[in-house]
Amino acid sequence: MRDFQRPGRSTAYAERGMVASSHPLATLTGLDVLRAGGNAMDAAIAAAAVLCVAEPHMTGIGGDVFALYAPAAGGVLALNGSGRAPQAATPERMAALGVGSIGPDSVHAVTVPGAVDAWCRLHGDHATLPLDLLLEPAAALAEDGCLVQPRVARDWAAGAARLSRLPATRALLLPGGRPPAEGDRFRNPALAATLRRIARHGRAGFYDGPVLDDLLTTLRASGGLHTTDDFAAQRCEYVTPIATTYNGFTVHECPPNGQGLAALMLLNTLAGTPADAPEASEADRVHWLAEATKLVYGERDALLGDPRFTLVPVDALLGSATAARLRARIAGDRSLPDPAPLCEPHRDTIYLCVVDRDRNAVSFINSLFDAFGSAIAAPQSGVLFHCRGRAFRTEPGHPNSIAPGKRPLHTIIPGMVTHNGRTIMPFGVMGGQYQAVGHAQFLMDTLGRGLDLQEAVDRPRSFVEDGVLRLETGHDPSLLPALRARGHRVERAAGPIGGAQAIRVDHDRGILIGASDPRKDGMALGW
Repeated sequence: MRDFQRPGRSTAYAERGMVASSHPLATLTGLDVLRAGGNAMDAAIAAAAVLCVAEPHMTGIGGDVFALYAPAAGGVLALNGSGRAPQAATPERMAALGVGSIGPDSVHAVTVPGAVDAWCRLHGDHATLPLDLLLEPAAALAEDGCLVQPRVARDWAAGAARLSRLPATRALLLPGGRPPAEGDRFRNPALAATLRRIARHGRAGFYDGPVLDDLLTTLRASGGLHTTDDFAAQRCEYVTPIATTYNGFTVHECPPNGQGLAALMLLNTLAGTPADAPEASEADRVHWLAEATKLVYGERDALLGDPRFTLVPVDALLGSATAARLRARIAGDRSLPDPAPLCEPHRDTIYLCVVDRDRNAVSFINSLFDAFGSAIAAPQSGVLFHCRGRAFRTEPGHPNSIAPGKRPLHTIIPGMVTHNGRTIMPFGVMGGQYQAVGHAQFLMDTLGRGLDLQEAVDRPRSFVEDGVLRLETGHDPSLLPALRARGHRVERAAGPIGGAQAIRVDHDRGILIGASDPRKDGMALGW
């Protein structure tokens, strides 16, 4: 139980259904859907759509989706809703265009958005309520306006300079020439119309007709290589989840091209080390996590890509030999040099999870990648494009090299925990490159150390990136010199690291236990 004399957030408890998201309106919308008789997938789609309006810097229908679905009947399904590069996108074409690396503001960072196709597939296969009913709360919010919450306002102000670059983006996202402040009302009536068109026509409402015309006109005006055929060919796909066992629980992730493999590798590498010991010092926990991150992310950046284009040795990377090899390289008293940074820093996305009365569970992540994605907005449809393609490499031969119809390495990873065939917990940790580390830390705290969900979410975080080990302000100041003595270059994090949501199913008591990150504006709520 938390100390009620200190600031904090209580764990949520419920019986019949629960939603956890990063925004109060998304959580409330999902809960309304559950209370109206919808199932977990209905609620997840409705909540995700609201987040596209309420957190436009983090997510949108111009982005991508990954989801894990654990139906009450058993098993875990994975859906990859990531977008593909245009058919004309090749390393040679990038070189001819003078593109050495693909930056977040580049139109070549825009792969075909996969979110709407994924929503429609998940709705058709697993939802029970009409699509128009699920999308209308978001459409109404976009039309009438959404009050800007504190964390959203903070992030909006931080991204204002990028939003000034293009007239359409400036007009849409800097109303009155400035970022909205806390409590201001933000409207996007063009997005409202697009959402209602999707509600009527399904995926054709986005990938065909006037919305497509607007999207292609916008992309081509910035030099994009996208065509009508590229959008028509975009399809999500069900894939087989990958998994490892940690402390008797089975942890499921989506396979590559997502980085869920890195989360599982971290768990395997750290199992049985001082970081995993209940009596470990905080210095040991942070040090071992940082060292394992360097090694696992080095493997990730060198080997992961779209499995339709490159062979990713998943079984070998999840094997005990790989874990032992990486573990053997970690010294408890000194830090390793960082691998050469290959993936650019990135920290923005949304994550939500839902469990319904029948115990169907959804772990759902929807993202634009960087804050406000590519900062390229289509004015007639109100769509902001993501920048997932910035994760591509432009040199030929690399597993993550850009190619026609290829999907880039993705950071967004929903998680799911089962035990003896029963769903235990949908969970996720936002934060771009941090996400795999966040998954490992959260699971080691909950499944390993037995911390309460909210206590684990609240715990201060650390992340090593670009040669710097950054610590949130919640860490004891004495930790900094202790880590410097082991050779780390340590700094205080400039802002919060990531954000998390989780819902645990207590089958013995017949209840749901939820947590939502105080680093965001959201909440876990059930009934």
